[in-house]
Amino acid sequence: MISYLFLQHYWWVIISLLASLLVFLMFVQGGQSFIFSLPAGETQKTMIINALGRKWEFTFTTLVTFGGAFFASFPLFYASSFGGAYWVWMTILFSFIIQAIAYEYRSKPSNVFGGKTFDIFLFINGALGPFLIGTAVGTFFTGSQFSLNNMNQVSWANHWHGLEALLDARNLSLGLSVLFLTRMNGLLYLVNSVEDEDLYERSLRKLITNSVSFLVFFLFFLTTLLISDGFQVNGEFGIVSTQKFKYLINFLEMPLVMIIFLTGVTAVLYGIGVTIFRHSRKGIWFTGSGTIMAVFALFLIAGFNGTAFYPSSFDPASSLTIRNASSSFFTLKTMMYVSFIIPFVIAYIWYAWKEINRKKITHTELKEEEHLY
Repeated sequence: MISYLFLQHYWWVIISLLASLLVFLMFVQGGQSFIFSLPAGETQKTMIINALGRKWEFTFTTLVTFGGAFFASFPLFYASSFGGAYWVWMTILFSFIIQAIAYEYRSKPSNVFGGKTFDIFLFINGALGPFLIGTAVGTFFTGSQFSLNNMNQVSWANHWHGLEALLDARNLSLGLSVLFLTRMNGLLYLVNSVEDEDLYERSLRKLITNSVSFLVFFLFFLTTLLISDGFQVNGEFGIVSTQKFKYLINFLEMPLVMIIFLTGVTAVLYGIGVTIFRHSRKGIWFTGSGTIMAVFALFLIAGFNGTAFYPSSFDPASSLTIRNASSSFFTLKTMMYVSFIIPFVIAYIWYAWKEINRKKITHTELKEEEHLY
């Protein structure tokens, strides 16, 4: 017999998996953030944009799927976060909308705005999207300033409506960690997908500085996370209170999650190392799998082990947990059966990825390609 609690945990695992896939696929955004600083000329810029353009729809689709799954399985989070911290989420959505417009119209003959306008759109999405998503996820650990009444209507404690997250160093450090991680993965993807020796050398130089930046901000976030207080939920009564070293305790009490996290971090470091020191072009596969594992583990410690995944620093009693924020038993159970098609979707994505990447981007490929972004 499937229990309600099992379904709630099951769907948090699905949400965590989709979030980790999204962060990895945002290498597209990371690559876009180099659109002005990496290429030596228009030809290299076109090569970069077309290499990333082959994959941008994967990222966009995963974002929509992640948002839809979160809304369906934990609607109270959607109501609280989008209903209160709407400036952050609207800015994120706007940055992805202009990305879609840019890829669609950048190279159209009737483009009256000029290619540079859409290049700027791609840069804005590449720099702003990952940073704001990382900052917003940071509030899963640091808390947001909201309260809920008896009808679950949200009230925000200030007029910033989510932008106050930018004033917390821990949120900023996670936002910058995600930004530099996506930039790093974007460079590794270009190294793997584009055949141009000059662009390869330029990418390696950029990879070193961005890897160091990522490590600095990630270590700051991880250290502050492990020593900071967290929001503990009493399983029987649902009372929320702060607990010292909550997320460190979560890792220790869930050793499998800690192993997944450490394996992911190791894989990311190995992918960077083999690219810089051994000049391997396959580093993206190590950093990509490592990104998925590390982000997956972080989401698990944010919601499992009696933890409020969307805590309220203003009114702790309003904090959201996987128990009080989820959909009904019937909804979660019905969606569980639908979720069984996910492995087939992943298999299709893998197949499509391989087919799309069968030919690397080269100068010859650009001349023969009928559709250019």
